[in-house]
Amino acid sequence: MKLHNGQLYWPETYTNITQYPELEGNISCDVLIVGGGMAGALCAHVLSKETDLDVVLMDRRHPGSGSTSANTGLLQFSSDKMLHELIEEKGTQDAVYFYQLCQQAMKDLSKIASGLSEDAEFRPKESLYYASSSGDVPKLVREYDALKKHDFPVEFLQASDISSRFPFSKPAALVTSGDADVNPYKFVQILLKDAASAGVRIYAHTPLIHKTKTVHGFTCESEKGTIEARYIIFATGYENDFLAHQLGADLNRSYAMVTEPLPSLKTWYKEWMIWETRRPYLYMRTTKDGRIMAGGLDEDKAEAPLNEGIIEERGERILHKIKEHFPELSPKLSHAWCATFGESHDGFPYIGEHPNRLGEYYCLGFGGNGTVYSMLGATIIKDLITKDFHPAARLFSIAR
Repeated sequence: MKLHNGQLYWPETYTNITQYPELEGNISCDVLIVGGGMAGALCAHVLSKETDLDVVLMDRRHPGSGSTSANTGLLQFSSDKMLHELIEEKGTQDAVYFYQLCQQAMKDLSKIASGLSEDAEFRPKESLYYASSSGDVPKLVREYDALKKHDFPVEFLQASDISSRFPFSKPAALVTSGDADVNPYKFVQILLKDAASAGVRIYAHTPLIHKTKTVHGFTCESEKGTIEARYIIFATGYENDFLAHQLGADLNRSYAMVTEPLPSLKTWYKEWMIWETRRPYLYMRTTKDGRIMAGGLDEDKAEAPLNEGIIEERGERILHKIKEHFPELSPKLSHAWCATFGESHDGFPYIGEHPNRLGEYYCLGFGGNGTVYSMLGATIIKDLITKDFHPAARLFSIAR
């Protein structure tokens, strides 16, 4: 599947790329990670730093060139499904536990970013979640009450509070803290570079062609070599549409764009990340070099359109939305792209061991919080391999 199309921005921001070899010959390891995007890189990092396991990572392309390069890098503990909605669907205990897990994952991401060998442009941020219409205010009130009751960091803003901070007005909004934005492409490249320095063997342009279960683990064949592994972690993201549909996930596509650098962002209060209650929602953030990045216009089609004109037109539509919010900035379109994304049937990622193939694990961060879910997955799978248990594994079972 073609995961993205158009003019990507992030790969232009970091060119100090490590060139990993293609696998040639036969090797063995404790853990084989299939996929070198955000989920695979975080799994590799966690396993290399917190265990003595011998880890190999393989990617069919160059690591980080799939969905990661199209990721817009908004990191939030809040889910696309609000806490009060999840409480109604899954009960208070599981819903609150899920939000607490995401909050801890944000702290883990921050800690990892601060310990990397290079700056990944990880910036702690607050998020403004506004009511798109007056009819959405009651559910924002319910969400505020749920978050506040369970000790999540949240403020409620009235219309006057918003207009006093921003050049636009909305009926109401929530402000959450403990969030962040990041350069996801740079983050993944540095994660992998540091994991390689810690002993992880990484192979690029090495597709997994065939996998066989053995008495001691798995035999994984590529074009020019074979890997014997005790455990295997599939961190393939949205690459395998058959697997996605098998799990009950929907694959869609979304559009994103970035502006030319702006001389000033003073009217953007503290450069908070911004999103809204309408579905599909508009979201906006700033970048380290003074640009605005935004996305939305989700469509019920999996593969990115090949027509560059369609992508540019969608980019212009998103740019118009930015101008409605910040008319004094006069932003100009620089890059626009379209990318595949997936959503599970219940809003939770797929993390854990295959119920019928012991030793085979999945770290699939389906949803708007893919990076946060990938961090969750890396931690859970590490504990499942080393301790055979993690209390959260039951929530994310691929058999649910």
